[in-house]
Amino acid sequence: MFKKKRRWHCLSGQEPTDLDKKVMYWENKGKLVPTRDLIKTPEHIEGIRQSGIINTGVLDEVGKRIHAGMNTLEIDKICYDYCMEHGATPACLNYEGFPKSVCTSINEVVCHGIPKEEDVLEEGDIVNVDFTTIYNGYFADASRMFIIGKTTPEKEQLVRVAKECLEIGAEAAKPYCFVGDIGHAIQKHADKYHYGVVRDLCGHGVGLKFHEEPEVLHFGHRGTGMLIVPGMVFTIEPMINMGTYEVFIDADDKYGWEVITGDELPSAQWEHTFLMTEHGVEILTK
Repeated sequence: MFKKKRRWHCLSGQEPTDLDKKVMYWENKGKLVPTRDLIKTPEHIEGIRQSGIINTGVLDEVGKRIHAGMNTLEIDKICYDYCMEHGATPACLNYEGFPKSVCTSINEVVCHGIPKEEDVLEEGDIVNVDFTTIYNGYFADASRMFIIGKTTPEKEQLVRVAKECLEIGAEAAKPYCFVGDIGHAIQKHADKYHYGVVRDLCGHGVGLKFHEEPEVLHFGHRGTGMLIVPGMVFTIEPMINMGTYEVFIDADDKYGWEVITGDELPSAQWEHTFLMTEHGVEILTK
């Protein structure tokens, strides 16, 4: 019988550290553990943090200027201009054919909504603005929900609970926890409201690339998925649907990006980039 290739390796010529011992303990138990290259150096972390500052500035600028009657192409211009003026570039622009700088997802659009002149924001809409910044080669990724004017109590609750799901997921993220611990906590909270947690899309590692390991599922069971250790950087970004968790790609989207809820009821999402430390997570995009 062949032995499974080990993912974790100690540094050559050095005694195993406490980190090494803890990771190897779980790998010997058959758990999925990170590879060493997922552990960011202090220089990496500072670079991602600086990228996060610009990313936060982009979303702050959107928050100041978003209003009923504007179209989502105008949001794209706000994001692009702010990003470029601060020496950064939008990660989404031309990423695998995505044609714009930001994702703008209105009401039943779960994520990856493409900014368009014909998509005009109306009173009562809820819209997710999802932006990723590249600054000096480092990536930071976050999204926020915006309520346009006054909306229904049902949509207000959905937006609030989606934010709570992000916060509860972050609280569940402890050093040497598993990705499934995060997903379990999020799903448990969403279930109280009979909301659907999207399963076909997930959070991810980030920092040196747009998408890295691990996949951060927003549902599941404790003790499953990858072990999360200090130095790892990843997003938590639960997509919470008012109805079913099922989704589909909009057939009218010629780019094949826009994701719609299966029953076309509204969806909400909040996202941050997190650093795992020895004491819990630090938000790098606040």
